[in-house]
Amino acid sequence: MKTIITIMILLAAGFVQAHSGGTDSSGCHRDHKTGGYHCH
Repeated sequence: MKTIITIMILLAAGFVQAHSGGTDSSGCHRDHKTGGYHCH
């Protein structure tokens, strides 16, 4: 069971994509492509 969970986590990690952009003092930033604002 641990092996299956490990494989699932590794596969899911491949779908996550980082994006560029500095964060402000609150750890947030504006996405200039979409106009959105989000925090990490």
